[in-house]
Amino acid sequence: MGLFISENKRNLKKLEKIVCKIEALDEVYAKKTDAELKETTNILKQRLADGETLNDILPDAFAVVREASSRVLKQKHFHVQLVGGVVIHQGRIAQMRTGEGKTLMATLPAYLNALTGKGVHVVTVNEYLATTQAQQMSKVYNFLGVSVGVITAKDSHEQKVAAYNCDITYGTNNEFGFDYLRDNMVTHISQRVQRGHAFAIVDEVDSILIDEARTPLIISGKGTKSSEVYVAADMFAKSLREDDYEIDVKKKTIVLSESGVEKAERYFKLESLSDINNIELNHYINNALRARYIFKRDDNYIVEKGEIIIVDEFTGRLMEGRRYSDGLHQAIEAKENVKIKDENKTLATITFQNYFRLYKKLSGMTGTAKTEEIEFNKIYLLDVVEIPTNRPMIRYDEPDIIYKTEKAKIAAVVQEVKELYEKGQPVLVGTVTVEKSEAISAALKAEKIPHNVLNAKNHHKEAELVAQAGRYKSVTIATNMAGRGTDILLGGNPEFLAKNQLLADGYNEAQINLATSYTENKSEEMQEIFDKFKKYHDEFKVITDAEKEKVVELGGLRIIGTERHESRRIDDQLRGRAGRQGDPGSSVFYISMEDDLVRRFGGDLMLKAANALKIDDNVPFQVRMLSRGVESSQKKIEGQNFAVRKNVLEYDDVMNIQRFNIYEQRNKVLEGADIHDEIVYMIEKTLESAVNECVDGDKSYLEWDLDKINATLEEKKLFLKDSNFVTSEYVEDCDIDDLYEKLRNDIMARYEDKIAKTKEIGFDFSDLERMVLLRVVDMLWMDHIDQMSILKNEIGLQGYGNKNPVDEYKREGRDLFYNMIERIWYETTAVILNINVERAPAQQNARPKEIIPMVRAQAQTDKVAGRNDPCPCGSGRKYKNCCGK
Repeated sequence: MGLFISENKRNLKKLEKIVCKIEALDEVYAKKTDAELKETTNILKQRLADGETLNDILPDAFAVVREASSRVLKQKHFHVQLVGGVVIHQGRIAQMRTGEGKTLMATLPAYLNALTGKGVHVVTVNEYLATTQAQQMSKVYNFLGVSVGVITAKDSHEQKVAAYNCDITYGTNNEFGFDYLRDNMVTHISQRVQRGHAFAIVDEVDSILIDEARTPLIISGKGTKSSEVYVAADMFAKSLREDDYEIDVKKKTIVLSESGVEKAERYFKLESLSDINNIELNHYINNALRARYIFKRDDNYIVEKGEIIIVDEFTGRLMEGRRYSDGLHQAIEAKENVKIKDENKTLATITFQNYFRLYKKLSGMTGTAKTEEIEFNKIYLLDVVEIPTNRPMIRYDEPDIIYKTEKAKIAAVVQEVKELYEKGQPVLVGTVTVEKSEAISAALKAEKIPHNVLNAKNHHKEAELVAQAGRYKSVTIATNMAGRGTDILLGGNPEFLAKNQLLADGYNEAQINLATSYTENKSEEMQEIFDKFKKYHDEFKVITDAEKEKVVELGGLRIIGTERHESRRIDDQLRGRAGRQGDPGSSVFYISMEDDLVRRFGGDLMLKAANALKIDDNVPFQVRMLSRGVESSQKKIEGQNFAVRKNVLEYDDVMNIQRFNIYEQRNKVLEGADIHDEIVYMIEKTLESAVNECVDGDKSYLEWDLDKINATLEEKKLFLKDSNFVTSEYVEDCDIDDLYEKLRNDIMARYEDKIAKTKEIGFDFSDLERMVLLRVVDMLWMDHIDQMSILKNEIGLQGYGNKNPVDEYKREGRDLFYNMIERIWYETTAVILNINVERAPAQQNARPKEIIPMVRAQAQTDKVAGRNDPCPCGSGRKYKNCCGK
């Protein structure tokens, strides 16, 4: 029989042995005083210093956190939470159902790994969760002498440095990723905020590592393209009829038909739209078509305060600060007639896959990961361990109820909600889009049913609304999985209610959080707030406990899904909101043959069949084939989405190798490495290229074109303008190697003389070398990112020639990278050989003398790189048109 035990059961059996050791220490730590418990942190750190491993001290570390939590939060980790904690420490994914206490569980591996002093990152899906989890769990960490920080998008540099220097840092996946990119754009090491990537615990790991992995993180700067072209392209797209374009619903792509191409050529006065000179216009037109006919308002995005804000298709949350790339965002702005912002130039980019693969140890937790285990394993080398529930799951998941039309389905949903409301049973209605949540809300308003709507337009209220979704007579409509990460307690959450009462009393959130956190000696004011909180909490708990009894009798929380999602996992997440910790609950999905997912499966044909059979619109029915078809459709779409994410990663892996090389070299410069030998090598390679370009080594020196040699050396900035340095006497009896050696010696003599003169005025030339190289690398790396982006957009055409686009992207991307490296050599050589370092003239309020050469060097670098920024001399002209001083 042992051969047939599942892999998951084998895993749990091994984990149980470790958990037994933790539980055996219960009494040992229960007997310790608070002071002795706190001192354990120092003892464990010393054990690590003495050579023990994290696995050696795990039982003690977990036991001490468990006891501290029991004293500070009055919550003691369940047996299954200890199992999950070990799984996370081992660098795996713990799959635990909703309400099993993943936030508390994470304190165990976070504390253990924080003892190394290398920093632990706890990653969440939004800033609210990052802040609340840190505030709540910091009570345990602070009790044990472990520091906790939170990073948010609004933090100053100093705040971020402080947060990252803490033992444990909470933040969102976006902010951790953006900080990494920004750290690799700084010009001085003190401007960095992160201090490495030792260990990450990713909350809602499927949402972050799977759902958001199709969209790379991009830091952008201002571009130069005109908004008029977007408006013209949108006006053209708006003028088209349905037969002028073809939409692939499954792939969400759109192309002009033959008639559409003819209209485009007439509209833009072109001989041929397919001409190579019209590639860019094609790009504008394609974006305009996608914006107008594929991307839908209140579904893919919302318009708020004159801005287009993306809606996350999986969570329904707003993705503030994120913009569609390659001009698509501007095309949507043109469609919605809002101000068109400049198209962005990509300064730095990375996918979530490659960012999280930076961590030496990565782990995660979620309620739904098993269906994506293959992807987790292939991309991140993570396996999934299903953790049993603390109490038996008694939620009842009913079969899907199917209606012919969308209208009939919504009417049925509203009728059921009305019946549930009248008897008092709480209900959570899940929708796929903002538009559909508002349609159901309008129908409920018509029936005068009080309810809360939670979607991308009011996501700031999500935790508060979801926390109270289990109250008697509560009706909540939520887009997708808005509110994910917040526990729904039957009868309501007394802690939320107590905090809201304190806010109503005039206290702010900072005061409340401080008063309810662990501190040894609370001030009089903090103690007063804490006493009020406890009083309110106890009063509300009487109410919520009474409501819970009523709700339990009525069957617990009712989940109604109004449409199947593309991913089975998202459906499971919605269901998982009910039935926490052994609570009763039930779930059902209402489906219509007009739903997007059903139509993809073939719902239109089934709708015709239903009409032929004259089935009443308002009569529900169950068609096993349709239910199976929907599930089959979901599996196909999940496969397609995996292919998209894999494709994104394959392309980014090419960039990742290049990014690693550039960032590694950049960090060496920032950290003060002596790069003089590298600069000399660049000068030599530039000279070698110049000599080979203008001298035929098979010819005698008498046949060499001296004017060409001088012009080439001048063009490469290896010698001063109009120097005509290479004369017939200079090359006499030389072969090509002799010429190279003579030129090298002369150039290096001039270079060493420049270094000596710089030292005379008290400036370290090595600082200048580092600064120049850094500046040149940054400029050319940004240009290279643009080139790679253009290449990626165009490389797909290679598929028509029976070539693998990814292989072609790798090959051509490698060539572009080597070209960039050669340009770095040339640009750095040109600047470093032609910098004039002078002592600043004595004058009142003069800048320190060491700043003068840096400014001049920076200007010279930008001048060579062709920058259009204003010249620092104050003339108002651009670098390239001015003195560069």
